Amino acid sequence: MSETSENNKRIAKNTLMLYVRMFVLMLIGLYTSRVILNTLGVDNFGIYNAVGGFVSMFSIISGTLSSAVGRFITYEIGTRNVERLKTVFSTSVSIQIMLAGVIVVIMETAGLWFLNSQMNIPESRMQATNWVFQLSVLTFAIDLISVPYNAAIVAHEKMSAFAYISIFEAAAKLAVAFLIVVSPIDILVFYAILLAAVSVTLRLIYGWYCNRHFIECKEYRPSFDKGLFRQMFSFAGWNFLGNTAGILNSQGVNILMNIFFGVGANAARGVAVQVESVISRFTSNFSTAFNPQITKYYASGEYESMHLLVRRGAKFSYFLMLILAVPILLETETILQLWLKNVPEHAVVFSRLTVISSLVTITGNSLLTAIMATGNIKRYQIIITIGGCWVFPLSYVAFKLGLPPEAAYIIYIAVYFSLLFVRIHLAKSLINLDAGEYIRKVILNVMLVTLLSFIIPGIICMTMDASLLRLVITLMASMVSIPAVIFLIGLEKNERNFVILKISQLSKKLSKSHVNR
Repeated sequence: MSETSENNKRIAKNTLMLYVRMFVLMLIGLYTSRVILNTLGVDNFGIYNAVGGFVSMFSIISGTLSSAVGRFITYEIGTRNVERLKTVFSTSVSIQIMLAGVIVVIMETAGLWFLNSQMNIPESRMQATNWVFQLSVLTFAIDLISVPYNAAIVAHEKMSAFAYISIFEAAAKLAVAFLIVVSPIDILVFYAILLAAVSVTLRLIYGWYCNRHFIECKEYRPSFDKGLFRQMFSFAGWNFLGNTAGILNSQGVNILMNIFFGVGANAARGVAVQVESVISRFTSNFSTAFNPQITKYYASGEYESMHLLVRRGAKFSYFLMLILAVPILLETETILQLWLKNVPEHAVVFSRLTVISSLVTITGNSLLTAIMATGNIKRYQIIITIGGCWVFPLSYVAFKLGLPPEAAYIIYIAVYFSLLFVRIHLAKSLINLDAGEYIRKVILNVMLVTLLSFIIPGIICMTMDASLLRLVITLMASMVSIPAVIFLIGLEKNERNFVILKISQLSKKLSKSHVNR
């Protein structure tokens, strides 16, 4: 069997494992959010999202280092250089430990000042808010140290372990949601304590698994390679610049909403983030499965295979998101009412705009993975950062002019739709991608499929009053009509033939199994 066939089978197997994980996490996560919102109340939920979001601003550092660590580990696996792999892992652990210490110092000085003097928190909740802040910093530092271990699991494509540990995490957070009901202290503080305990437990589990299964982790010795340190920090530094726009547009805008509209807007944004996480998980599982292969194709010089996987990864990721996005966009209000009961103001519109923004950005993700694989990201990150950073100041101006909080989402969608074409142009020079082919086979393709996908579910919503029955019918119609549109319009001939072949093979296996019984 060819290596390409083996890679495709591995991607399919990993994707299946991650989707099993996703469905379990989605069900647990949705129920957990409902319990937490109703138990904490809108104000406490908003406070936690505001404070947690402020601490998460420093995730720009962990995010950049995570990308760097993942890229270097995956690259060395692709080159099969075991000694170099050990060095990469050891150096990355040392870097993360140093960064965790630096961030804790920054947060305990400048962070505390900003929290107590600039943020819009009710005076009666300031003491509890400070406790939440301290526990959020602890949780963040622990998560930062875990980055190399998480990256190793994904790089080695051990998605079953990734799935099981993630399911344990979701179950633990569900237990937290029930435990806070019997809190012996302030309920918000108790919630933060339990989440910190979950992070410590996960850190131990990730470390135990990696030490048992990966040679670079098993034979880890504290070390620090100066040359590699410079390489990783150069890569991470430019990646850091790129992620600056992302953090300003998420947590930065979250803080702006707190300053201009109070914790109620943060609660609504927290709900929208939960909705986004559901549909993002639906596609990120697929991306997590194929991203390592893009990097490995680049490392081994198989550029045509890389280009094909980049196009298919972008297109299929969008289609997977679209299947969920259409019914969510049409039935947002009913879904939130059933899910939360007490729906914060602005949550419905925030959720719809969040889904649209996710659809806008998803088609550029595989492009970014391929560009990261080259290690030559300076020019890309400078241009994308300059463009992306406009969301934050434009949102500030919009709020100062008296526009509603929804304006921030509209600005984000407009900016990032424009940046999608900038990404394609940059990929043309960095990875020799055929820009015209990408626009034709991915962008125009998904736009046509999107328009056609709304027809049948949209007619149902226009001809029936909002109700649980309409929601069920819309979901059922979407699950049938959207895959049909994707199959007939979205897939190329060879892709349709592949799907037909796989369905035929599966049907024969099921028939044979039935006969044997």
